[in-house]
Amino acid sequence: MVPNQYPLWKNSLIILIVILGAIYALPNLFGEDPAIQISAIKGEVNQQTVTQVETVLNNAHIPYQIESENERILVRFDSADNQLTARDLVAKDLGENMVVALNLAPSTPHWLRVLQAKPMKLGLDLRGGVHFLLEIDTASVEARRLDSYLGDLRTRLREQDIRYRGMEINASQQLVIRFDDEATQAAAKTLLNLEFPGLELTAHPSGQIYTLEGGLSELEMRETLNFAVDQTMTTLRNRVNELGVSEALVQRQGANRIVVELPGVQDTAMAKDILDKMATVEFRLVNTDNAVGETLYERNGSPVVLERQIVLTGDSVVGAQSGFDEFGKPAVFIQLDGDARAFSRMTGQNIGRPMATIYIESRFVDKVENGETVRTVEQTKEVVSVATINSALGNRFQITGLASGEESRTLALLLRAGALPAPIDIVEERTVGPSLGIDNIKAGIWSTLAGLSLVLLFMIFYYRTFGVIANIALIINLILIIAILSVLGATLTLPGIAAIVLTLGMAVDANVLIFERIKEEITQGNAPQASIYAGFEKAFVTIIDAQLTTFIAALALFSLGSGPVRGFAVTLIIGLITSVFTAVMVSRMIVNRYYGKRNVDKLSIGI
Repeated sequence: MVPNQYPLWKNSLIILIVILGAIYALPNLFGEDPAIQISAIKGEVNQQTVTQVETVLNNAHIPYQIESENERILVRFDSADNQLTARDLVAKDLGENMVVALNLAPSTPHWLRVLQAKPMKLGLDLRGGVHFLLEIDTASVEARRLDSYLGDLRTRLREQDIRYRGMEINASQQLVIRFDDEATQAAAKTLLNLEFPGLELTAHPSGQIYTLEGGLSELEMRETLNFAVDQTMTTLRNRVNELGVSEALVQRQGANRIVVELPGVQDTAMAKDILDKMATVEFRLVNTDNAVGETLYERNGSPVVLERQIVLTGDSVVGAQSGFDEFGKPAVFIQLDGDARAFSRMTGQNIGRPMATIYIESRFVDKVENGETVRTVEQTKEVVSVATINSALGNRFQITGLASGEESRTLALLLRAGALPAPIDIVEERTVGPSLGIDNIKAGIWSTLAGLSLVLLFMIFYYRTFGVIANIALIINLILIIAILSVLGATLTLPGIAAIVLTLGMAVDANVLIFERIKEEITQGNAPQASIYAGFEKAFVTIIDAQLTTFIAALALFSLGSGPVRGFAVTLIIGLITSVFTAVMVSRMIVNRYYGKRNVDKLSIGI
């Protein structure tokens, strides 16, 4: 076999990869249409929903194209004005069981969509929107977990007839159990260490009082925090869905931080109010016997004395819809989970007694203590309504006494999405305007084209015919990078564009190594065909070594970095792989086809 010829199967494979790359990169050329995306919070999207949407849009004389796919409805429009008008009309008509989100739908031709070819997603810096970095209050997570232990600890000590004088969680978030003597203290320590391995308790004598003090073990704290982060992310995703944001990002960063990116959202005040609000409700009986209890206040300033026992919490709520009661006042209609027997039994036993609905909200508050600003969690409780129990309540009832329709909608949203397990603090927020996003896209495209053009001109000027071949391989390399990013569903950001530009430069570097090796072989008096063969074969190891070191650095960036850094690393890793393929395989295939069957005395390689 002639050294500078690939077998048919290898040529066919390379051409097939290039064609597939071109097909899957193609959707990025067709742009996007303003659209609304309709999905169900409860129930399902069906043909009746499609008909309902069509009726609303036809009555409003708004031109549209409607598609139903993957349990959602996508409606395309010819302008952003029609998109916004349609969103408001459709959302009002469908009600709160459906999420109507603004979207930008790819204008990909049908034949490409059949092949599952989709364009790359654009990051927040290219599309516009808001970015939040949220931090979970670790102390509150630990306190809540310790508090959950108290009942079980009291029960086990009583069952083993181990007497204790008191049990509490002190101001330092430490569990403290007090005993009268050292023997009882030792017996309790042995029992609790055996049956509650998640606690680390240490014996401390203090005068005539002997105590066990401690907190969560390191393993228990880590598992508790992981669970709290997972639960918080689930709740945040539910709230983001309620906001009607398409393609939002909610991901963990570090031990107790969460990144939330909302593309297309510009109202940061509304987004912050929904995301970081730790709100829920409690239902408690009103103490009518003037006995000791917790005193809260209604909105008109009247005090209400409540019994300490909680009849029901917001954790049992599985459905909540805002609306109006029979008197036209704002209300929230509640649906409980399947097992509401305890609530029904409690209300049935207290018919004729008043029951209060308490709205509870926790937020971070900055306070000045000893000249320093200290961030603490402040909880506010307010009685929103007091109603007499007329009959045993089932799993459906309503909350009244709300100040406005907006408050009822917000409360219903928060109850549907679920309560946050701990307060969260917004430690960073950033807004990217839609016009800035467009400017970033234009700047990224122009920077890529400018860099690519300069490289192409240099290669043609310096390496002549081989430079043209390198340029063809370089363009194919760019197509393959875009195709792989599109297939993976990766999100393109400004750092990603920077990685693409960097990769193009490194791809040229691989060709330069090969071409300089060919020139060196010719200088040593070798024949052109032998020089081509030696150039590609001998430069291969050098190329692999150079790309491997960069590949390791990119893996380190991906492992240790987050957000934009990981996006840069992913794009760089893909670019390194495609660079080796195009520089070594594609370039050689083209050189083989051009020179492989010819008797040449001289190569057009800039000598």
